[in-house]
Amino acid sequence: MTENQHEENAQRILESAEKLFRIYGYHKTNVADIARDLGMSSANIYRFFRSKADIHEALARRILGQNEDYARSIAAQPLSASERLTNYVLGMHRITVETLMDAEKVHEMVVVAMEQQWSVIEAYIERQVAIVETMIADGVAAGEFPPQDTVLAAKCFTSGTTALVHPQCVSQCPPRNNRPTPEETAAFLLRALRCAPDA
Repeated sequence: MTENQHEENAQRILESAEKLFRIYGYHKTNVADIARDLGMSSANIYRFFRSKADIHEALARRILGQNEDYARSIAAQPLSASERLTNYVLGMHRITVETLMDAEKVHEMVVVAMEQQWSVIEAYIERQVAIVETMIADGVAAGEFPPQDTVLAAKCFTSGTTALVHPQCVSQCPPRNNRPTPEETAAFLLRALRCAPDA
């Protein structure tokens, strides 16, 4: 089997797994179900993935990778840093609502990833911080924000968006009058960036 064939088969398995996870849920889907959907044996699945957990980890990487690509596209927009950061907050919130929260079974996949594949989530968060840091650094260079520790600022900025992009927070804390809107949150975080840092 060539490397391309191996990759194609692995992607077929991931596509089938994602489809079945969305329909039946992660916990109710097993490797035999995925094999049956593809018309192959379970043993053949194990040639590509050691376990259902490995399939899920690869799927989590793929889904998060799509989110990361979207974040990078925002960072590359020909706009001011403030505009890009606002678009980042609103865009990532929309993705969470539309992509991750559009179905209970999809939400379950994300929860499992957070519980069982935290290293994948942690690496994703670090890359998101790096993307935000580039936008803040651009803002400092352009004079939009005062000189400051841009890495620390990015960590604080992304932490400030947690309630808008964390699937469990979004699902368990729907909009209320006593909570800021995504637009209000973005505006508040930008005001913080524009304040002079403590001496």
